[in-house]
Amino acid sequence: MAEDAQEVPQLALEAVIGFNGHVFSGLRVHPDKEHLIYPLGCTVIIKSLRSGKQTFLHGHTNNISCISVSKSGHYIASGQVTFMGFKADVIIWDYEKKEIYARLVLHKTRVEDLSFSPNDKYLVSLGGQEDGSIVVWNIESKEAICGSPASAQSAGHCLTIEYTNLSDEIFVSAGNGTLRVWELDLPNRKIRPTECQTGQLKRIVKCLEIPNDDNYFYCGTTSGDILKVNLKTRLLNSCGPVKQKFSKGVNALKVLKTGDILVGSGDGMLSLCSGGNFKTIKSVQLEGGVTSVTLRGDGQQFYVGTEAAQIYNLGYTDFKPELIATNHNSAAKDVAFPFGTSELFATCSQNDIRVWHAESSKELLRITVPNITCNALGFMQDGRSIFSGQLIIHNAHSMGVTAIAATNDCKRIVSGGGEGQVRVWEIFQNTYRLIEIMKEHKATVNCIKIKSNDKECVTASSDGACIIWDLVRFVRNQMVLSNTLFSAVCYHPEEFQIITSGTDRKIGYWEVYDGSAIRELEGSLFGAINGMHISEDGKYFVTGGDDKLLKLWHYSDGEVTHVGIGHSGSITNVRICHNSRYIVSTSADGAILRWRYPQTS
Repeated sequence: MAEDAQEVPQLALEAVIGFNGHVFSGLRVHPDKEHLIYPLGCTVIIKSLRSGKQTFLHGHTNNISCISVSKSGHYIASGQVTFMGFKADVIIWDYEKKEIYARLVLHKTRVEDLSFSPNDKYLVSLGGQEDGSIVVWNIESKEAICGSPASAQSAGHCLTIEYTNLSDEIFVSAGNGTLRVWELDLPNRKIRPTECQTGQLKRIVKCLEIPNDDNYFYCGTTSGDILKVNLKTRLLNSCGPVKQKFSKGVNALKVLKTGDILVGSGDGMLSLCSGGNFKTIKSVQLEGGVTSVTLRGDGQQFYVGTEAAQIYNLGYTDFKPELIATNHNSAAKDVAFPFGTSELFATCSQNDIRVWHAESSKELLRITVPNITCNALGFMQDGRSIFSGQLIIHNAHSMGVTAIAATNDCKRIVSGGGEGQVRVWEIFQNTYRLIEIMKEHKATVNCIKIKSNDKECVTASSDGACIIWDLVRFVRNQMVLSNTLFSAVCYHPEEFQIITSGTDRKIGYWEVYDGSAIRELEGSLFGAINGMHISEDGKYFVTGGDDKLLKLWHYSDGEVTHVGIGHSGSITNVRICHNSRYIVSTSADGAILRWRYPQTS
């Protein structure tokens, strides 16, 4: 049924909202000064600073762990993580063609860092903790020249690597108690390290920065200070700041043309400090620990990425942060469109609800509730209010609200909880009251849908039952049983059938009248189906799940008509907007993807 995804037409991916802020130095400005490059899951995104248009580089099989851009801008390199004992790929991308130039496979489990030589001759790659080796690759021949263990047996793990600016033969590596300058001996195919002498200082180096003249280089440490080392003599020159150390460590360093240094620290502070004594000249507080600082051109403008999945743009003169991109920094759990419009949509995650403008992917509103997880949300039919799985009613369910829906007359809310109860609430101007509790489900209620006349609803639960309830008498009308954990249920717009999906990868069609099974489709080749939504005309529906594919199905034929490839985490939910212009899908890595709804005949 779900044959090779290649034979089915693909859905056009219009926009991605998302940025993985946990990749150190993952945000880069391309040397053409017109594009930002950053990772999201297993995709590299190239975003135009002028038009905001995005290009996607697909090729990694797991999350990207590091990114580097060559000085000329011809190449981008990215490394990934993989499972224990497996090989992790490094991919070199051709920037002009936006395609894979070479796939380099040697490192085990994780690629920690990458750096291009100044004249695009070589790429040096550093393996993660299980691998612990440095490999130099010839870019032209796409082959490894030589490799070596990254640090001495007595030293700790190497964390970062950086090529010098003038020589294709010299690069620096640093990490936990290790700081080395390497020279490439091409005729003998060897790389030879020299230890840098730091005396009594013991530091874990997180980042390296080498100014253009190659006389000195700077190391940012987890202790919150900066080491300045002479590149020629390999001796420690100075260390600072002496008193005011940078809180939570130095994560990112950039040296400006003036000799001053931009320092990004783990507590979200971006500071400009003098190159001589490392004293802070000016600083600004950002949201989330700073993980990337990248210059546009000579550094009149720079971009900063943080762990809270925010990207900021700052100018050297005014030093005022402008938020240019933001996203959920944990799994997005639900998505909803207001009734009758496709211009806005809302998503929720662990700690916040955000409302987005669909066309521009701009965040319009953020509702943050500390220490409370939001599992489900929706818009009232009149569009005046948003309701979500914990905001309105205190202590509604003992194990949290896991599903929620509102009646079409905006007077009642039906909620489902982790303990399996279904509760009906009456909503007034400022208050609410519990009308009824319906106890039948034995496990978490995952999805609730209400019939258009508000007299009936259907709930899907992890206990393997879908129950159709009478909302007038508050009793069970019908029950559908299956050997699965149901995750989603939808009424067909004509409301005589429901479709269900869950962990057994099957899509079931059922009669509402007597709960009998009509047919069953194989929904995916592996993994649960987590989200499902049906179009307004009832001709098509979409599904998404752990196989990371978005599928558009023809309702009566039961055939997949289109497939959307682009998610790098499990799809948590999908929605078709009201006038069938877009499909929006959310995923476990926090990304929100917007697809063009195909012009179906």
